[in-house]
Amino acid sequence: MLVTGLCFVAVTATVKHLGGAIPAAQAGFLRFLLGLVFVIPMLPGLWRARPGLRAHGLFAARGLVHALGVILWFFAMTRIPLAEVTAMNYLSPVYVAIGAAVFLGERLAARRIAAIAVALLGALVILRPGFREVSPGHLAMMGTALLFAGSYLMAKPLSGRAGAGTVVAMLSIWVTVGLAPFAIAVWVPPGPADLAWLFLVALFATAGHYSMTRAFAAAPLAVTQPVTFLQLLWATLLGAAVFGEPVDVWVLSGGGLIMAAVSFITWREAVLRRRVTTPPDPATGV
Repeated sequence: MLVTGLCFVAVTATVKHLGGAIPAAQAGFLRFLLGLVFVIPMLPGLWRARPGLRAHGLFAARGLVHALGVILWFFAMTRIPLAEVTAMNYLSPVYVAIGAAVFLGERLAARRIAAIAVALLGALVILRPGFREVSPGHLAMMGTALLFAGSYLMAKPLSGRAGAGTVVAMLSIWVTVGLAPFAIAVWVPPGPADLAWLFLVALFATAGHYSMTRAFAAAPLAVTQPVTFLQLLWATLLGAAVFGEPVDVWVLSGGGLIMAAVSFITWREAVLRRRVTTPPDPATGV
């Protein structure tokens, strides 16, 4: 999980380094297009799986939802500090917990409601509406967390119809397809350096998801979950050292509240021995 956190912070830092040189939709499209090279080893298993027509429809719908989240995430990265992007990304598991109760009929116990309330309080601490301007970047990041939560919720029925490799590969393919028209609409000719940086984003993202999977296989979620808070610390340090972003105590405090709530929800799931529906890690959806 330490390696996972470093990989995901490297993803955000690399996108931050690119800045607004390439429009958000195009940057997201090129990241996923270049990342398809990592899907090649999965193609034989994907061919053998042959999911049904209904599953393909759900794959496509999930790809579009995730694609919209990717666009907003790339946009937010150019507008707000690394630490704020990382902290607000922790909200996705909270939204999934709410969505699982609303759409999947899962029981929302009092303790879980309290944890969700703490997480939403953490978001208010970060945003501080009325005390500072809530920028388009903040609004984009809130939309990102909601859309990624929707993507995770749609993954649950898919996981029962196809293997994990198939679900991951189909997400990569359909997100690329979903981003294509948005990218074409704002297309600017990318330079070799831009393509190299975006391929690095794809590499770090793939490595992060792989190491996260290895961590989940080696230890319970209740053990690995709290380690993800280090992503916020690393993002804060990197933002200050490399991009000159001030260290915001409010962001760290709000992120800590959100992470504590997510960790509590995960721990309760482990104690109750129920199938975990909340994403075990606020991993970047890119």
